[in-house]
Amino acid sequence: MRLLGNIEAKTDVKGRVFLPASFRKVLQVSGEEYLILRKDVYQACLVLYPEKIWNEQMDTLRAKLNRWNPAHQQIFRQYLYDVEIITPDSSGRILIPKKYLQAVGIDQSLRFIGMGDYVEIWGVDKTEQTFVSQEEFTKTLESLMNQLPF
Repeated sequence: MRLLGNIEAKTDVKGRVFLPASFRKVLQVSGEEYLILRKDVYQACLVLYPEKIWNEQMDTLRAKLNRWNPAHQQIFRQYLYDVEIITPDSSGRILIPKKYLQAVGIDQSLRFIGMGDYVEIWGVDKTEQTFVSQEEFTKTLESLMNQLPF
């Protein structure tokens, strides 16, 4: 599954937005009916996971946590607390609940950014400048790639 692209869109008054056609096609071919929405852990954006990817991620987290450790249970509970199951309608629209839009400061204009196996949803104003400087990006990427065994 490769969800790639950078697509700008607008929500309607109810918070509905068309999921980009390129993403819909990939999800359809993969047999994904549901998407999972949550606020990102690190950034002021929303994350939209195909159900299969979400389940793999949830299983990975659960495997790292001890059910009999109260602190671990709190982490797992917090991670799952603000999750929304999203079902695209027949037109390819999804409803993003207002509480999520407000939590990340999205008014109406948003940007879908395909991240390979999931999609980030950002306010357009937060994506008008690069996330890191070109110099930092190049330096970090070079460092990472030089560590890989090729």
